[in-house]
Amino acid sequence: MHSGILLLDKPAGLSSNAALQRVRRMLGADKAGHVGSLDPLATGMLPICLGEATKIAGDVVSGRKRYRFTVGLGARTATGDTEGGVVETAPVPALDAGTIDATRQRFLGRQTQIPPMYSALKRDGQPLYKLARAGVEVDRPAREIELFELAVLGFEAGSIELETLCSKGTYVRTLAEDLARALGTCGHVTALRRVHVEPFGAEPMETLESIAQAREQGAWPKVLPADWPLGHLPKVSLDPAQVIRLTHGQAVAVPADSAGPGVGAAPRIRLYDTEGRFLGIGESDGGGSIQPRRLFVPDGTG
Repeated sequence: MHSGILLLDKPAGLSSNAALQRVRRMLGADKAGHVGSLDPLATGMLPICLGEATKIAGDVVSGRKRYRFTVGLGARTATGDTEGGVVETAPVPALDAGTIDATRQRFLGRQTQIPPMYSALKRDGQPLYKLARAGVEVDRPAREIELFELAVLGFEAGSIELETLCSKGTYVRTLAEDLARALGTCGHVTALRRVHVEPFGAEPMETLESIAQAREQGAWPKVLPADWPLGHLPKVSLDPAQVIRLTHGQAVAVPADSAGPGVGAAPRIRLYDTEGRFLGIGESDGGGSIQPRRLFVPDGTG
């Protein structure tokens, strides 16, 4: 089993968990997890952490996401997309490029957003979508999000196509509803694709079909090294004695002259042995001592 990160182009019609289970079966992965969920309607990049790479899933999920989506105007649904029944209709005013552009600019920057009931967020241990299916609606605290970009790709009388670069925790279905409301009508998402998750913007994705084909040929799909998304963290190489101490849960001292740039000032450090194998993540005390925090099993570094 190769530990690392597989970038799946999730097809429409599958939940993120269903897509993950298919990948697990094809690769024979005992341990795997997807990073961030995509609605069944949605397609696009779903990072899947395999083996030891599940230990750095939190670093991946914190990255910004780019989505391309279409808002159908004039109708709002129970789920915010085409999966739910229509619960509200409204006339669609005559829209022009100037009006749409002025409206989308109001959504740029930091703001608060109320998560939808049809989401995986939990209340008292119950996913909100289960409560919603039972006809129960509960208050959801607003969360701070940020839209770094929001561009209009095209529009016609009944729909608008947009692309956004947003912070983690942003619900595009809620954004679509709020945008439609700001335009004087109501709306829902009719198409949604996650273009990429940072920092994987330039990396190609695998499909379920390409993974199956690779395995049939006795090959592996492309799996990125587990440390691939951690390049922003300072790096330290440890000698064999230090590696032994580290694997026993003990702190190691790193002389200033052997530490990489920024190590003393950064709380989190990438750790490697002298052969360049990734050992995991440590925490610096700022004074030359590094404590192990998330270590990888040596044979699982991929």
